[in-house]
Amino acid sequence: MPDTDAKLFGLSENEAATLLRSEGPNEIPQSESKRFLIILKDILFEPMFSLIIACGLIYFLLGDPQDALLLLFFLGIIVLITVVQERRTQSALLALRNLTSPRALVLRDGQIRRIPGRDVVRGDLLVLNEGDRIAADGVLREVHHLATDESLLTGESAPVLKGLSDSVFAGTTVTQGRALSSVTATGIKAEMGRIGRLLGNSIPSEKTSLQNETHNFVRRLAWIALTLCLSVVLAFGFLRADWLNGVLSGLTLAMAILPNELPAVIFIFLALGAWRISKKNVLTRNIQAIETLGTATVLCVDKTGTITLNQMQVVKLFISDEQGSCPLSVLDETISLPQPFQKLIETAALASTPNPIDPMEKAILKLAISCKGSLLTQNLKLTKSYPLSTHLLAMTQIWATPSPAPPKAATKGSPESILRLCRLDEHWESRILTQIHEMATQGLRVIAVAQPTLPSQDHQLKTSQEDYNFTFIGLVGLMDPVRDHVSSSIQECRRAGIRVIMMTGDHAETAKAIAQQIGLKNPKKVLTGLQLDQMNEYELKQHLNHTSCFARIRPEQKLRLVHTLKQLGETVAMTGDGVNDAPALKSAQIGIAMGARGTDVARESADLVLTHDDFHSIVESIRVGRAIFDNLKNALAYLLAIHIPIAGMSIIPVLFNLPLLLLPVHIAFLHLIIEPACSIVFEAEPPHPQIMSQPPRSASEALFNRKLIIPSLVQGGVVLCVTLAVFIIALRRGQSPKDARALTFTTLIFSNLSLILVNRSWRASILQGLKTPNQALYWVLIGSLIVLSLILYVPFLRDAFQFSMLHFTDLLITWAGGILSILWFEIWKRFRRSE
Repeated sequence: MPDTDAKLFGLSENEAATLLRSEGPNEIPQSESKRFLIILKDILFEPMFSLIIACGLIYFLLGDPQDALLLLFFLGIIVLITVVQERRTQSALLALRNLTSPRALVLRDGQIRRIPGRDVVRGDLLVLNEGDRIAADGVLREVHHLATDESLLTGESAPVLKGLSDSVFAGTTVTQGRALSSVTATGIKAEMGRIGRLLGNSIPSEKTSLQNETHNFVRRLAWIALTLCLSVVLAFGFLRADWLNGVLSGLTLAMAILPNELPAVIFIFLALGAWRISKKNVLTRNIQAIETLGTATVLCVDKTGTITLNQMQVVKLFISDEQGSCPLSVLDETISLPQPFQKLIETAALASTPNPIDPMEKAILKLAISCKGSLLTQNLKLTKSYPLSTHLLAMTQIWATPSPAPPKAATKGSPESILRLCRLDEHWESRILTQIHEMATQGLRVIAVAQPTLPSQDHQLKTSQEDYNFTFIGLVGLMDPVRDHVSSSIQECRRAGIRVIMMTGDHAETAKAIAQQIGLKNPKKVLTGLQLDQMNEYELKQHLNHTSCFARIRPEQKLRLVHTLKQLGETVAMTGDGVNDAPALKSAQIGIAMGARGTDVARESADLVLTHDDFHSIVESIRVGRAIFDNLKNALAYLLAIHIPIAGMSIIPVLFNLPLLLLPVHIAFLHLIIEPACSIVFEAEPPHPQIMSQPPRSASEALFNRKLIIPSLVQGGVVLCVTLAVFIIALRRGQSPKDARALTFTTLIFSNLSLILVNRSWRASILQGLKTPNQALYWVLIGSLIVLSLILYVPFLRDAFQFSMLHFTDLLITWAGGILSILWFEIWKRFRRSE
């Protein structure tokens, strides 16, 4: 945002400074200690921690305080790990919330600044533009055709026209015009804040589809676990006549079988996934978009600012009069333009918004000011403005000049609209259309300029710009360079099975030239908005199959295209920036708003917001979205697999009257590995190199499907068979229960670590995976082996775990058992790669 001064709005800098009074921010952030206590409270009420505490109490009742204290020690470590991970997740969400919070333009110290909406204070001067969400209640100090949508407060859908000294309200949106508002109330003191206080916390936050699916899956497992636990308690009690130890065994099985980590893993992956995508200059407003990114099959993007840089430069001028036509290439903005061309560019500048934000108007104004004796250096005052409308893409401005000079009027817009206003004869119009076509085929954005004939008296000004008589002045051709990497990103989308559709309001020939330049599919096939209006749904579906470029498209036509693509079974990602783009962004499965040039309305309707309006960022976010889902699937496969041998080795000894293998302290130690593995190691896995060479995931594909569950069950079943074989063989050889327990548990630990390694990727081998750096993996592997060594060879810990000491040969056997348990899966992956 360029700097400006207060005089633009009719205020002196002293006036502006007087109005600025700081009252502090609207919100008081939670203290670190309070956030920590909230996290800790949520953790301690989870089922797993309740089970461990219950087991510790039973140990005390059994007169075994040493085991109880050790169990509670492990509980403390698990809580610490969970708190650290939760804080990391919450910090990522807080950072994203700060980035995605509504922004506001304020005038402070004579300069316009963009700040978070929550930092607006009473007395600030808010700069309001079309599409903005108003950040605070205020009184209007300067108004230009302002209308606001106050339906949130009043229920009235019609926009409310505003005049000087009228009030505007926080949370409402600007539907047209611009203004300057002096802030009178913020936060809970604003009108919207009063309603917020009445609502309180009555609106619950919605869960994503993945979270709902996981919740249902865990609920079914919980019923199975409850049934098995009751069976174990009853079996233990009747077979061994020891009901207290039976309850302990039942609680141990519950700890073993409940996949307590599943909901937390889903939440962590989605939250940290949003944080990782933000590193690609894409902010997540709707966390469900993280799930949907990997299913995108069509990417509908605007040309300006997304495919191109949105950095306009005037490169060609064209004038036409009765004496003939004359094009002029503007190679250097410092050249002295001939008088007819100077008149053309000055007229185009007068037809632009004062102190413009639009890059096209900036480029026109820059060239006009550089002209010698420019009319723009005079003291002009805007007296009447006719804005663009959906039915006429032209705008007219009328300026008062110092007396005795007559007022100046200027009009610019799309060539079709200007030619319609000028009503030229066929010969002139044909000549101009030829020039428009020639400029458009060079990839230039073409703007036509005209001059209306004003009445002699100001009070005779027309109510509509179409009521004037117009004189055609000429054409302005602007160049907007294509962004780097767009062509390669489009090729990457093609390899990934994602179709790219470009939509633009520019001329069809301009769109065709850009489409050819970036390598779009079928670049010569272009449909215009006019042709679109003449098609029925069947014809549109037929054309959509082989058309990737749309020109002269209006926002409501974007919405129609989204609906049609969805009817064809596509998962649509749609970009937009304007107020009228909001319906299309809402309708698309993935709405993507422009952060740099987009309106607040567009951003609030979107799922994702680009901080740098760059096509490459969209493609990178799809890559990360696919990786997040792959890593999540691998983490859940590991979780399901490891719980099978743990549950099996908890229940089988009870049912067959064998020595107990797994005690609560063993389950607690296993969770020291499982917790960080599923939530840290798998989340930190980088995208697979070939992830963008695979087709999109089906939008209807469930996470817990047969492709995930069956291999996971087989993995867990094989590990269970290996560990059970080690246990039975040790007992058959006459080894003591402590020997058998130490051998079997160590085998289970090695199998657990092997499952982590094998599930990092279902395509790459373990050896290939080890070449991919993952620091969290190394910490988990090394930490687990160190703690296991302490348990096996420190007498106090060995006795607490009821182990005997293992020799080197025993360790080799357990290590071989761990490798053997996942060897089949490595072979399966190799055959899968060769398919």
